[in-house]
Amino acid sequence: MIAPHIEVLGTDSDHWRREYAEYRLRQGRELVFLLPPGAVRPLLRRMHRQACPADRLGDDPLTALADYCASLLPLPPLDVWLEDVQRHPEEYLESLDGPGGAPTVSAPATLDARRFERAGTEWVARLRAFRDQDAWRGFISFHARDGAPVQRTSLVFREEGPREVRERFLTFESAALESFLRSAMS
Repeated sequence: MIAPHIEVLGTDSDHWRREYAEYRLRQGRELVFLLPPGAVRPLLRRMHRQACPADRLGDDPLTALADYCASLLPLPPLDVWLEDVQRHPEEYLESLDGPGGAPTVSAPATLDARRFERAGTEWVARLRAFRDQDAWRGFISFHARDGAPVQRTSLVFREEGPREVRERFLTFESAALESFLRSAMS
């Protein structure tokens, strides 16, 4: 989600919309976790009154409540958030491990991205990571500028936190990224 190399992903607006939606959801969860237990039920009632419960609740009432809480918070719009991510990447790495819930295996965060070239094609290697119990795990997804199918590695990172996963990713030179890409394609 956050890195000095963020400009690499500048043209992928769908990616950043998803990252922003996850950011908003994490902020909403943090608010839920900060509330005293007696405040949750009135908030749920208010949520039900303002929207059709079937639209909001679905299969996951906690996510619906977090989404509702995010709508109550004065969160920045996407463009302001993205600019802040670019200016303060380290703060966002730290915020991923907060009480509102870290990224999960089904919704990993992008911690960094790097460009490299292989066989005349420009690729973007995205470091995607999530918390897995007491450690952070991650993989690399590869996106070609020519529209080739996305490739990804298996889980190749296991570190104490998102910062350590990112630091390890940054040690890989282009040749290592090319090797991971060849492995992912086979």
